[in-house]
Amino acid sequence: MAKGSLLPAMWEVPESFRERLGKEAGRQRAMFDGGHLLLVLHAPPDADDDTREGRFFWRAPGGEWRSTAFGSGVGALAKHLEEYRERLAVLEAGETKALSAKAYFDVLRDLTPLTRAARNLHNTLQQARELVKEDQNLIAFRDEAYGLDREIELLYSDTRNGLEYYRARKAEEQAEQSQQMALAGHRLNVLAAMFFPLATMAALLGMNVPHGLEGAQPPGAFLLVLLLGLGLGWFVKSTFMDPKRDKGPHDEP
Repeated sequence: MAKGSLLPAMWEVPESFRERLGKEAGRQRAMFDGGHLLLVLHAPPDADDDTREGRFFWRAPGGEWRSTAFGSGVGALAKHLEEYRERLAVLEAGETKALSAKAYFDVLRDLTPLTRAARNLHNTLQQARELVKEDQNLIAFRDEAYGLDREIELLYSDTRNGLEYYRARKAEEQAEQSQQMALAGHRLNVLAAMFFPLATMAALLGMNVPHGLEGAQPPGAFLLVLLLGLGLGWFVKSTFMDPKRDKGPHDEP
């Protein structure tokens, strides 16, 4: 018997299985020797896992199943697949409730290793099905793994599309806000251009132009300065400011 084998010592498996296993489970795969089938599978991974938790499922030539994670019987493999489905349900709920870029990213972060693990799980069960054609249970498990793989892949695509849509919507909102701010700034510049000549004239004249409110003097001079200042303001605005910039975001033809 190979020293430090990952397989239980009481399993009467071919020695080649123990020799082919290292200190870690390695990739998911199926081994076959003398009618014995050994499945090396991974528990549903988390994004923070540096290594994968290996699980071993042994099918003896007589059809009996044993596992290192869920005991004996063919139901052990069913429980293994059920853990993947439970993890998928949690991530589906997270994707449904996601309302921010971080929430979408967190779901994608957990989905990435799960997507790879589910794909390799299906490939391993397909390989096992080809090695042991007479076991009908392997057909059902292979088909279930394929369904899980597809559902996880679809959830990954939906989550990625949701994240891209969220980013695009936020970018559009920021662009619209920026355009509104630019429009507001332009309108303030128009007001400044209109009244700047009048303010300059008032400053030069010291605000001493008679306006008719301080006595019986006629307001002619005041009105003349006012009209002249507004006229100069309109000239500055029309000459030096582009009227197209005053259009709103939806005013283009």
